[in-house]
Amino acid sequence: MTTQLEQLKQFTKVVADTGDFASMKQFTPQDATTNPSLILKAAGMADYGYLVDQSLKDAGSTAPMGQVIDRLLVLFGLEILKIVPGRVSTEVDARLSFDRAGTIAKAHEIIALYAAGGIPRERILIKIASTWEGIKAAEVLEREGIHCNLTLLFSFAQAVACAEAGIQLISPFVGRILDWHKKNTGRDFAPAEDPGVRSVAAIYSYYKKYGHRTEVMGASFRNKGEILELAGCDLLTIAPPLLGELAASTDPIVRKLSPASAAMDTQPKVTFDEKAFRFALNEDAMATEKTAEGIRLFSSDIVKLEQFLEKKRGV
Repeated sequence: MTTQLEQLKQFTKVVADTGDFASMKQFTPQDATTNPSLILKAAGMADYGYLVDQSLKDAGSTAPMGQVIDRLLVLFGLEILKIVPGRVSTEVDARLSFDRAGTIAKAHEIIALYAAGGIPRERILIKIASTWEGIKAAEVLEREGIHCNLTLLFSFAQAVACAEAGIQLISPFVGRILDWHKKNTGRDFAPAEDPGVRSVAAIYSYYKKYGHRTEVMGASFRNKGEILELAGCDLLTIAPPLLGELAASTDPIVRKLSPASAAMDTQPKVTFDEKAFRFALNEDAMATEKTAEGIRLFSSDIVKLEQFLEKKRGV
């Protein structure tokens, strides 16, 4: 019998959301995504100590810690690209989320490190938070042929602005949207009614109806039901425990999203300049709160990673 994971792969590109190489080998995803939290967790594992040591050695004893972290992120990416046939997403320092020029400069540094490792830019996605500054930085990078993954995306306005900027891929955070609604309503939601699922489905349909080339990659899942409701989305990035659940079941999967169904969508075409974007985001309490919270959490984990590496360097 065909597993749900194999069924899903028939119409959705499955991406591993982890820094753990063993999980990637087990589930054979097409792409992989990382973030500061995942790298911090993996860097503390004995199996990956050699990458930590290598990043410190390559950067040198007097290098700024930012350079050490860039090298560590890229070393993880290089190892991941030996396993997945597609792309790896590597994240810009979240503390640059409101710094357009700084984000562009950091992306150039990351791409240069990958190039030094023999990896063409086509296999890299630079992850950037979906702030206005992040979207505008990614727009510049895309024109240079550096493809981007706009993360921490919680609203339709963010999604439309990314599409209009010609971004390669977006990562709407399904589970974190659900978290907010459960906390603020006290309700549980069936997968089909899940606010995060509905948000991604609406974005997917809008993109397909109006011919936007930006790929939609659902992310941050809380349960298998969310994944099944988004079967047919361009990509889904899934953590190892949920990949395991999909691999353990042979129940049939029904495709829920498709370009044909999107053609029936009734959403009007809209556009956002900076003022309209900022106002729309401000009007969406969930998106405002979760974007800010995500930036804070990723920034905090970068600081923790710096402290971890400083301690290792001092040994």
